[in-house]
Amino acid sequence: MYDINNLLRPNIKNLTPYSSARDEFQGEASVFLDANENAFGSPLDAAYNRYPDPMQYAVKMRLSEIKGVPARNIFVGNGSDEAIDILFRSFCNPGVDNVVIVPPTYGMYQVSANINDVETKKVLLTDEYQLNLEGIAEAINERTKLIFICSPNNPTGNSINREDIETLLANFNGIVVVDEAYINFSRQKSFIQELTEYANLVVMQTLSKAWGLAGLRVGMAFASEEIIEVMNRVKPPYNVNEASQQLALQALQNVQQVNDWIKETLIQRDKLVITLKTMDFVLDIYPSDANFVLVKTANATGIYNYLVEKGIIVRNRTNVELCEGCLRITVGTPEENNTLLSTLQQYK
Repeated sequence: MYDINNLLRPNIKNLTPYSSARDEFQGEASVFLDANENAFGSPLDAAYNRYPDPMQYAVKMRLSEIKGVPARNIFVGNGSDEAIDILFRSFCNPGVDNVVIVPPTYGMYQVSANINDVETKKVLLTDEYQLNLEGIAEAINERTKLIFICSPNNPTGNSINREDIETLLANFNGIVVVDEAYINFSRQKSFIQELTEYANLVVMQTLSKAWGLAGLRVGMAFASEEIIEVMNRVKPPYNVNEASQQLALQALQNVQQVNDWIKETLIQRDKLVITLKTMDFVLDIYPSDANFVLVKTANATGIYNYLVEKGIIVRNRTNVELCEGCLRITVGTPEENNTLLSTLQQYK
């Protein structure tokens, strides 16, 4: 049976988190002489002389309205990468525990595992880029703490079968992390609605993709209160800066604009695929639920280098498991897509 106390590292279970100046009082105040800030202001117009809200309360409340998830079930981090790292540091004993990843997938799971000295057990996706449930079951042992699943998947673009993820959630005694960075572009339903059903579920999302805020580094994790409480204990006290919090709040008031961008991105993705399929060196284009397509070509490295010479950057994925000969191409503006396509049409 899943029990968070059996998963936590002993030092995290006993951790007394850093108590910031803003954590130590209740109620309203007008004079702040507790945090050794510059009381005279900053060279900038905005009030950046004060430390930011350590718990990003206003951002979480707005996310709660949009996502339909209580604020107490939301973690806000310095990008999704911080959430990934905190999960490793909270639940995985270095040199002892392991996690399961399912390549081809997002590379930061492996990088974060390496940084934290945690073994990764790799179970390749099937030829259809779906979970190999039997392989995952064989890879799991008593030291397996986390399973990472990216859906829609990066770099393949497809969504993972929902029933397969539910099977893992129902049968794995550790934590299943579903990374939904690209969920806004998918017709699939988010797993955040399943938080009350699965205590061992963590869903990650981001403002970097559909919301167009990659430069702000704001990521979210949605989970049970007890998992969120652990993540908040482990995170740095002021992990999301004031500028990012304020700008994220402004952006989160513009849901309709983002929805319009998503619709236009999907239109442009379909147009991109139609034209790419006419090119002789394109062998296959895999179905995508994201804002990019994975394109199998006759010479990925040659095409990549040709595009670089023309000032166009795509991602060469030919050295990634199950992606031999593949380029990952992000959907751009109509002008950017036309430039890409007209340049590729001259490739020989």
